Amino acid sequence: THTISGIDIAMWDILGKVTGQPVGRLLGGRYRERVRPYASLLMDQPAPLRDELRKWKEQGFRAFKMGWGPFGRVSDKLDEEIVAAAREVVGDENQLMVDAGGSDAHWQGRYTWALRCAGMLADYGVDWFEEPLRPDDLEDFIHLRRNTTVPITGGEVLTRRQSFLPFLQQGAFDIVQPDVAKVGGISEERRIGWMAQENGVRMIPHGWNTALGLAADLQLASALADTDLVEYKTGSPYIDEIVVGGWQLDEEGMLQIPDGPGLGIELDMDAVARYS
Repeated sequence: THTISGIDIAMWDILGKVTGQPVGRLLGGRYRERVRPYASLLMDQPAPLRDELRKWKEQGFRAFKMGWGPFGRVSDKLDEEIVAAAREVVGDENQLMVDAGGSDAHWQGRYTWALRCAGMLADYGVDWFEEPLRPDDLEDFIHLRRNTTVPITGGEVLTRRQSFLPFLQQGAFDIVQPDVAKVGGISEERRIGWMAQENGVRMIPHGWNTALGLAADLQLASALADTDLVEYKTGSPYIDEIVVGGWQLDEEGMLQIPDGPGLGIELDMDAVARYS
């Protein structure tokens, strides 16, 4: 599906260029002209994490997701210290999300750890708890969502819409996170977005990839009513440096959705060659 995804994204870009339309319009219309990106970064000990979050906040981001690092690998005490430090820096007015996908605890303690951790995250007003369980643990996802108040998200490792269907129909997620570079491209992710809408689930795409993936996510966000955030992988030249002109946040921390033909971006081929 990774190969199919790349081909599908390229075909949509070609169709847009031939017709002179942005991909989002070809997908059925534009619900929005800009969307909020969340700065996605790796967790660390509280002191260096504060510095990293402060840096991205100063660059204009208003939403932040942190994951992996020591979270769930040392102690509940450290987990809470990390979250407390992050909330202190970003402020109550900004969004904060936690990704447990790299945690050892959710493989060992599984549901018990996830439930305990979700309660702590709710105390800090965390906007979602991502991948708190094994990606295929449908039953425990259902139970966790029923027994905590923090929104539960997942789905980044699933491929094709058929694998998403039981999670959507049985109430496992508040937010589903397909990755356009894995699921089969824009065509398949649009179908997953429609399925999510039909089942009362928001779709916020997973985007730990490249500027091409971000450009595809932006076009999908323009065409899907509930997709009001996109992931922005911080500190990556594959995001920041391979697109002519780069990406610019406005004064409200929003990204303009490109309205040029196709994906609406131009690759800097010298930069692509440099990082290939």
